[in-house]
Amino acid sequence: MSERGFKLFYLGCHLSASKGFKHMGEEALSIGANTFQFFTRNPRGSKAKQLNLPDIAAFQKIAQENGFAPVLAHAPYTLNPCSNDLKVRDFARMVMADDLAIMEHLPDQMYTFHPGSHVGQGIKAGIELIVRLLDTVIKPQLSTLVLLETMSGKGSEVGGRFEEIAEIIASVSFPDKLGVCLDTCHIYSAGYDIVNNLDGVLEDFNRIIGLRRLKAIHLNDSLTPFGAHKDRHAKIGEGSLGWDNITKIINHPLLCRLPFYLETPNDVPGYAVEIRALRAAYKS
Repeated sequence: MSERGFKLFYLGCHLSASKGFKHMGEEALSIGANTFQFFTRNPRGSKAKQLNLPDIAAFQKIAQENGFAPVLAHAPYTLNPCSNDLKVRDFARMVMADDLAIMEHLPDQMYTFHPGSHVGQGIKAGIELIVRLLDTVIKPQLSTLVLLETMSGKGSEVGGRFEEIAEIIASVSFPDKLGVCLDTCHIYSAGYDIVNNLDGVLEDFNRIIGLRRLKAIHLNDSLTPFGAHKDRHAKIGEGSLGWDNITKIINHPLLCRLPFYLETPNDVPGYAVEIRALRAAYKS
């Protein structure tokens, strides 16, 4: 156990990268976190922040001294690797390749992205396009682990079913470079009943994808009810998942050693409140 007493419970939130990695590391520590998520660039834009290698080195020192879990970079929402528009797919390829090149300056971390929407082409065609993009940008020497995020299944989204994630992983050239980020709001909204049947959902995940692929959890409550196929995050304990079920998730023996990243509709002081409450509820 570290001096701060939270070495085994890796808990973070989404922080702004505008002031650099060192600032994010210090901000995470100030609110009781020992990891964090950040956008590689504006979530609705395309320009990445210029690299600051001394800033990265300062953060790495903070992370090592405080037992951080890997930080999680998040691709911008504008990426759609399986769009029916070639220009949109090319943009996704360019941004992801650039992001992964940047992440190599911060080795052995993680990068998650939304698989995208097939826009009427069908799931099979969507998966083929996602695989094609991943085979273009993922190289054997990549140290960053690329995570497919589970989705809510709204519209023509790919990734709302475990089988779709599994097929993508099985089809790429370098499957060992891929993992999964499970979003609690998304899978509940997609129809996986983690309130009444958490063990059963995890059994399904293990059978279809494999729990060894599960590397991170987006810990969110859901503003909408079970099976709504909506992506509407709520603050912890204020949605249809509820406080008791969230605490069951963080204490589940198959999940409790994974890093959890809050994406609740909060500011940094709000995250601090949630982190304190979750740490108090953590018993594993």
